[in-house]
Amino acid sequence: MADVTVRRVEEMERYTGETTGGQFVYAGKSLGVGAWGMNVVDMPPHWDGYPDHDHAADGQEEVYVILSGEAVLHAEGRRWELATGMFARVGPGTRRKIVPGANGARLLALGGTPGKVYERPAWQK
Repeated sequence: MADVTVRRVEEMERYTGETTGGQFVYAGKSLGVGAWGMNVVDMPPHWDGYPDHDHAADGQEEVYVILSGEAVLHAEGRRWELATGMFARVGPGTRRKIVPGANGARLLALGGTPGKVYERPAWQK
C-alpha cells in the first residue's frame, strides 16, 4: 500500500492564537511529516500577531513561502517585501517577524535543524 497522505488546508488541525485574527495550521502534523516542522499561517490584513522570535536555542532554520497575498519580513533592523510565490530563508540566530500587507497573506513555514532529527514540540503532539 502506498504511504501517501493527502489533505486540503481546510481539513487540517489548526490553532487560533490568543491574539485574534491569525490561524496556525499544523500542516506537517496533519500529514504525518516527521522530518521537519511545517505550518500554514493564515494572516488577515496588517495582522500583528505573528511572533517576533528566533531559534538560537534550538538551531532551527526556517523557510517561508508566500502562498497568497503579500507580507513584510522584518529581521535585524531590515525588511524584505514578500509576494506570492517568493521564498525566504532565515537562519536560527536571526530574530524575525512577518507582517501581512493590505490583503493579508497565507504563509507556508518550514523549519528544521541541520543534522538533527525533527521532534515535534510538545504543543504540537
